[in-house]
Amino acid sequence: MSTLQLGLAGIGAAVLIAMAVQAAWSSRKNQPRQPTPVEPGAGLDTVPMPGEGIEPELDAAAFDAAHFPLPTPEKKPAMDALIDVIAPIALDAVVSGDAALAAMPATRRVGSKPFSIEGLNQTSEQWEVPLAGQRYTQLQAGVQLANRSGPLNEIEYSEFFMKTQGFCDTINGTPDFPEMREEVARARELDQFAGDHDAQLGFALQARRAAWSPGYVQQNAARHGFVAGAIPGRMVVPASAVGLPPVLVLNFDTQAALADDPAQSAIREVSLSLDVPQVQRSEQAFQRMRDIAVALAADMDGVITDDNGIPLPVEALDQISTELEGLYDTLEQRDLAAGSALARRLFS
Repeated sequence: MSTLQLGLAGIGAAVLIAMAVQAAWSSRKNQPRQPTPVEPGAGLDTVPMPGEGIEPELDAAAFDAAHFPLPTPEKKPAMDALIDVIAPIALDAVVSGDAALAAMPATRRVGSKPFSIEGLNQTSEQWEVPLAGQRYTQLQAGVQLANRSGPLNEIEYSEFFMKTQGFCDTINGTPDFPEMREEVARARELDQFAGDHDAQLGFALQARRAAWSPGYVQQNAARHGFVAGAIPGRMVVPASAVGLPPVLVLNFDTQAALADDPAQSAIREVSLSLDVPQVQRSEQAFQRMRDIAVALAADMDGVITDDNGIPLPVEALDQISTELEGLYDTLEQRDLAAGSALARRLFS
């Protein structure tokens, strides 16, 4: 082999080696970022495991006390004339909880609205959903006037009438129904107010360069108070009080979280969301959401954007915060303070 051939062969080998090195470097560069290894017992740097710190299940649309946990019992009925149609039921005698339960309709909904029966407990003198072994001196039936599905309509009111009448026929009670037209008109007015004052806020955090692995997202989110959610790809900041909806929700690709090897799953976007009427004002939810988004963007080399992928400057987030204060004031003036039992039911 001539000197020229040897030289060309050497150059070719060098080029191949350089290409291999470049390919390896590019592959490593494009690998999703992985969580930082931590020592056992390192606290906030650990990634929440499935079932650890998991969010409590909460059906915000639930209507009766059995499915509407509150931090402390309230000595008043769960139903409220502000957002419910209420039909008092006259009784000839005290009714047992067992009899009331046996007379309950098969479903606790009227169309898209929650339906409930409540009784005044003879012993505790508190309104509650009838319980076996208890006795009740008064009963009432109710249906919610509006929720995020819309206002109560004439068909739903008629169904409420039939369900309540059937219940009363079984327990020998006499219902006193409000006038349908007035209640339907009230439902429309409440729905208009709710629609004008509902706020479900959300924005995204997008990777600038390298993608993120699920573990990397979880580790960084955990440092800011997020715990594992009820489904893969969901993390939440729990409320201060047990049983209330989460303050904030972080979502990422469920399929990435369920992959056989999550470490190889590439996530380029996570979303942060806040359901304003569901969370108490005292939680300072949006301020926390804003601060967490800014911190995560810095920690994970990401950029904050709106739903359309347009970057959001910090000034825009500050403006939203100012507008929310006015919304909180309006809800409180209407006796529907954010995070209250009534607000959680109406905005569900």
